[in-house]
Amino acid sequence: QVQLKESGGGSVQPGGSLRLSCLGSGYTANTYCLGWFREGPEKEREGVAILYTEGSTTYYADSVKGRFTISRDNAKNTLDLQMNALKPEDTATYYCATRRAPLYYVSDCLQTLYMDVWGQGTLVTVSS
Repeated sequence: QVQLKESGGGSVQPGGSLRLSCLGSGYTANTYCLGWFREGPEKEREGVAILYTEGSTTYYADSVKGRFTISRDNAKNTLDLQMNALKPEDTATYYCATRRAPLYYVSDCLQTLYMDVWGQGTLVTVSS
């Protein structure tokens, strides 16, 4: 059974940076979508950044393009999210998630309903 555990959350001032990491354990082969999602105060969970393993295609939410970078370390079995130029509206609990079946449209990986394994989340607070 695949398990995901996030780390790296914390508090940072606006303009600062954080790096989140997600460690996968269990049977992690046959994953197609690897992604980061977030749920802000009184907001629905939304896709932030995804990586489709076939072709290593990445997609980002418009709100984080140019500021966040998703990457994967196969040797360590981790999925990272480098977050730069953080804004107060980035405050949220961040979750990593995977999908173990292919999708016709890779961008659909940003939709929460298509992901089937979730971590517990790590809190990011951006405040002065």
